[in-house]
Amino acid sequence: MKPLIFDEQLIEKCRSGDRKAQRALVAYFSRPMFLHCYRYLKDKSDTEEVVSDGFVKIFQHITDFEYRDKPSFEGWIRRIMINEALGFLRKRKKLMYVDEKEQELIPEQLSVDGSLAAEDIYQLILSLPVKYRTVFNMYVIEGYTHQEIAEILEITESTSRSQLARARKMLQELMVKTNERYDTGRV
Repeated sequence: MKPLIFDEQLIEKCRSGDRKAQRALVAYFSRPMFLHCYRYLKDKSDTEEVVSDGFVKIFQHITDFEYRDKPSFEGWIRRIMINEALGFLRKRKKLMYVDEKEQELIPEQLSVDGSLAAEDIYQLILSLPVKYRTVFNMYVIEGYTHQEIAEILEITESTSRSQLARARKMLQELMVKTNERYDTGRV
């Protein structure tokens, strides 16, 4: 994204309903927010719907944004979009977790010999089951803690840890298989 400074004046224009300022905000943030939401939803039309609903919510609640209280306007927008994506998954009953007491012993880091392109890794993450992919995205990519994930998804912290461990294990296995296909030329 090109640098764009959101000062209080631009936010005020959006707060007052200035359509030009709102269009500029949507034009600037729609692609990155689409990519954030797509990592959770893995469906283009669902993602478009969620992003659209997210921007409606942003403009409905932009008066709640306190410029000095938030680390960044973009972070505030991203959190709304992610919450919209998670809400969408909940409505579709794709986020049904069973409370899990024990965490599998799986290393914290993924490691694979060879080199996969970023797009390959992205596609592997998208291939994870929705529950694993959701916790993986929230923890590894978005930086949520297990406590925050547990609160947002209404699960226990141990379930969050277990889902992350399983996601990592599955991703590790997928990466090994993908590397083997590259090594043998069967791509």
